[in-house]
Amino acid sequence: MKVTTETFFRPDEIARERLSIPAALYNRCRLMLSRCQYEHVFVPIRSMQMLAVIDAEEVIFVDNQAYAVQDGEGGRLMKLCWKFRHDEHRDDLNEPGPIELVYYADESRELHRRLIGEFTRATELVEERARKHGCEPRAKKVIAFPSTT
Repeated sequence: MKVTTETFFRPDEIARERLSIPAALYNRCRLMLSRCQYEHVFVPIRSMQMLAVIDAEEVIFVDNQAYAVQDGEGGRLMKLCWKFRHDEHRDDLNEPGPIELVYYADESRELHRRLIGEFTRATELVEERARKHGCEPRAKKVIAFPSTT
C-alpha cells in the first residue's frame, strides 16, 4: 500500500505556554493514534480550513491555504502546536490533558480557543469514518522554516 507523505514547515517559535485541554479531547487524540496502524492521524478541520496531525509527541495545526517553498520543497505552514506533556502524569482520565501551546503565528492564541470546539467535532467525524474504513496510510515530514528577519 502506497503511503502519501505530507510536508509541513515549522516556523520560528513566537511563544509557548503550559496549559491543558479538555480530558475528552486529550483522551480521543491518544485513542485515535493507538487505534491507527500508522504513526500519524490526519484530521481535516474543514470549518477552519486547517489540518491537524496527531502523533505521539504533538498535534500540529496547519493552514490549508498557506503554502511555502524552501530549497525546492513545498509544504504547508504550521500555525500552532499542542505538545503533549508526558512529564506530567494524570491520576484520572477525567483530568484535563496537559500540553504546551506553541505559537508560530500572532493569531495562535485565538486559533487555539476556536480549535477546542472545532477540532473536537472534527475528531468525532474522523473517528466515525475510521470505524467504517480504517486509518489512511499517510505520514508527515516537518521541516524548520526560519524567518528571514
